[in-house]
Amino acid sequence: MSFFDFENIIDINTEFVIFGIPWDYLTSIKSPNSAIAPQKIREVTNDLALTTELGFKIPEFKVADIGDIRIIPKEVDMNLKEIYKNVASICKQNSKSVPIMIGGDHFCTFPVFKAIGDNFSEKKKIGVIIFDAHLDLYEEWDKGVYSHATVCHRIYDLEYMNNKNLMIIGTRDIDIPEIEIANAENITYLNSYLMSELGLKNYVDKIIDFFRTSGIEYLYVSIDIDAFDPSIAPGTGFAIPGGFTYRQFWKMLNIISDNFNIIGFDLVEVAPNLDLANKVTSNLAAKIIIEFISFISNK
Repeated sequence: MSFFDFENIIDINTEFVIFGIPWDYLTSIKSPNSAIAPQKIREVTNDLALTTELGFKIPEFKVADIGDIRIIPKEVDMNLKEIYKNVASICKQNSKSVPIMIGGDHFCTFPVFKAIGDNFSEKKKIGVIIFDAHLDLYEEWDKGVYSHATVCHRIYDLEYMNNKNLMIIGTRDIDIPEIEIANAENITYLNSYLMSELGLKNYVDKIIDFFRTSGIEYLYVSIDIDAFDPSIAPGTGFAIPGGFTYRQFWKMLNIISDNFNIIGFDLVEVAPNLDLANKVTSNLAAKIIIEFISFISNK
């Protein structure tokens, strides 16, 4: 089945293109199975209502769900090329559509964003927000330079990325080598505890001000499910306490959508095999995706 029963054809009117990447070979622990998340998140939409919280009718959104990208789990270079090729094709079929990826582990973000960024004409105006409990800034981890623990470093290494257009939000589980890299490179990150210290408005203002100061008009947004508190998102490999609530996150996405043009987003690291029987984490993921679509569509 497709996400909320959307069609699988991209045409001139398509505003959003959903696709899955069923791949978690580059995760650092064995317990989660995020490779099954794209289909499991699609499945829960069969039981969700067909209006958004603000009352918009979901079947009226111009969305295509083109299914999953073909993955051969251990063929890393081949998979990166296949993901890049597929996302670049989406960009070329309809340059105004917003690609939406459902992962998979967080490294899936790298080839997706690279394809979007490489094919975007105004690279100097692109920014990236990573919502994550971790910095994911390791130079290498486990299998090498490609890992979900290195994804932010690989994004930062792209020629059009720098410390003025990359921001990591929701951090609260940072290793010493990562914080040393962040400090040395002056990479900006917002710890999640500051939400309670500053309040939601001031917290989001810091995000808006950071990108506006850098002249950013377009944002790619990557959402690791562990940015949420594990009390509402237990189905993930790293259940780190102190994350965002659904309502805090919903409001942040709403404000960000009002202030910037979203050129793509993803949601990764859901592990349905670690979820509760009521599928609360998959439900949360599906709700976040459709509400974000609504914010962007009705900007």
